Amino acid sequence: MTVEKTAVTTVAGLMALAARTAPKAKGQDEILITLLTSTQQKKLSLAMTKYGTKNELGFFLRDAKNILASDAVLVIGIQGKIAVGINCGACGYATCAAFTKASGAVKKRTTPFAGPNCAVRIADLGIAVGSAAKTAQIHNVDNRIMYTAGSVALDLGFLGKECTVAYAIPLSASGKNIFFDRVVVK
Repeated sequence: MTVEKTAVTTVAGLMALAARTAPKAKGQDEILITLLTSTQQKKLSLAMTKYGTKNELGFFLRDAKNILASDAVLVIGIQGKIAVGINCGACGYATCAAFTKASGAVKKRTTPFAGPNCAVRIADLGIAVGSAAKTAQIHNVDNRIMYTAGSVALDLGFLGKECTVAYAIPLSASGKNIFFDRVVVK
């Protein structure tokens, strides 16, 4: 392991800390976080390649290459089916009770993320992901927030069955940022 790779792993831990301590609605923490092992990282890249090929989505193939080339990958998700309890209606339901009933009726996920989701929980996820990416930037670690890798990480169960939405943040320390000048595979 190089000095840089060790530093990237340390920063990934600081990013997890930033995500965990980021502000959350009513102080309720439904954030899920994992740092992938190298085996999980390879498995994620392969699954993204298969998904992108099957669905003719070149940007999944592009992102799969980035996942494989990264020094570390942090995945942050949310338990979005847990209502905050403020009846704000942002989820599309008049009450949190109506949302909870509707979200319990969904049996199988057929889209990249499992919905419906509490909009306030999704905002919590965005704040946590932003805090983590900011921490990487502060420490000069190249990174990219990827919905593609997060959605496939859900398929692979890396954050457990209760996770409904996730984003992955691959990290790299090299002479040139691997997340720029990327070409979408057709």
